[in-house]
Amino acid sequence: MPVKKLKEFLDSHQVKYVSLTHSPAFTSQEIAAAAHVSGKQLAKTVIVKVDGQLVMVVLPAHDQVNFDKLRDVMGAAGIDLASESEFKDKFAGCEVGAMPPFGNLYNMPVFLSSQLSHQGHILFNAGSHSELVQLTFDDFERLVKPKVVAL
Repeated sequence: MPVKKLKEFLDSHQVKYVSLTHSPAFTSQEIAAAAHVSGKQLAKTVIVKVDGQLVMVVLPAHDQVNFDKLRDVMGAAGIDLASESEFKDKFAGCEVGAMPPFGNLYNMPVFLSSQLSHQGHILFNAGSHSELVQLTFDDFERLVKPKVVAL
């Protein structure tokens, strides 16, 4: 889903958002620096396998997935980081590592760190390594319906 499709989805739901273009950046720290935002404000999308099913985990960019805690929260037997080859075809038009946290558009459940739910807005990669989108957390939650969990 390229940036255009994400924006069309947001527009079709009358969601106000801000688009931030920056020089290409690949790590969370580089992206935050290029966009002049705190790493605490930036959300990253990590694809994991939970009992063989691909799911999105969305957390603050400065955090890492705590697999033990996630396993407990989800009541899963097996959980592991998905390899790029396992998920890249699900995100046509997106650059690998820049998937927006809209699992509902990819038929994928979304688990969101409760840390992000305490902010007034959410800022994330929009399908490329050079553009971010920011919208209110309330709009994100209404559209995506993530399961908010303590990670």
